[in-house]
Amino acid sequence: MTEPWLVALDIDGTLMREDGVVSEEVIAEVQRVRDAGHEVMLATGRSVSMTLPVLEQFQLTPHYVVCSNGAITLGRDAEAPSGYSRIAVDAFDPTEVLATIRESLGGASYAVEDEEGFYRYTGSFPDSALGATSEQVPFEQLGAHLATRVVVISPEHQIEDFLSIVEKMGLHKVTYNVGWTAWLDIAPDGVNKATALERVREWLDIPRSRVIAVGDGRNDIDMLRWASGEGRGVAMGQAPDEVLAVANEVTLSDLDDGIAELFRTF
Repeated sequence: MTEPWLVALDIDGTLMREDGVVSEEVIAEVQRVRDAGHEVMLATGRSVSMTLPVLEQFQLTPHYVVCSNGAITLGRDAEAPSGYSRIAVDAFDPTEVLATIRESLGGASYAVEDEEGFYRYTGSFPDSALGATSEQVPFEQLGAHLATRVVVISPEHQIEDFLSIVEKMGLHKVTYNVGWTAWLDIAPDGVNKATALERVREWLDIPRSRVIAVGDGRNDIDMLRWASGEGRGVAMGQAPDEVLAVANEVTLSDLDDGIAELFRTF
């Protein structure tokens, strides 16, 4: 009998191309690995409402799902309308960090995700960025609820300038990652995909040596470093240098169906 692996997959730029396209080859290989008896799950920066449709698209029903960069972990629940309920939620008071960022990025747009996955935002966000459960509010109301995540976008900044500004902010009480564009994800202190996945791994009683995690973005750095320790941390071919540096394997890019290529030899 096959010894099960914990297979943790990022979504955007990993399972799904940046334009939202999902390859039939990728779907087929993911399902083949699932059918072989492995625990194939998602570990994403997406909110719950934007993650569940991807599970359906791939026809996956893992025991656990990691959302919001580790701040929310879902567990399978037959009584829940979606089939999943929140079993671990990490949240923080976003007031101080919002004030700190606004001093340096006054023209940015801000969104705060609460413990229920609802976004309150100010400024402008792409239509698909926050999902349907969102409300535009004045900046002063963004800190009214505990946050699982704060999102900041500043399209007028180049990514290098944005990284420099963020570095100078000294956000010591929170964990933050900068995305492909000038997009900043801020999570509760010490919370990331790796911390959530380690908890899941313990619940499933799967050894670290049978862990494989795949990702492409800066918010995957902790996850890939964690997986690479004793298992397999796989970076997508198009990942930035700092992501490639923490992985112990590299597959093809998302445009070249890197997941399918990786899983053909799994």
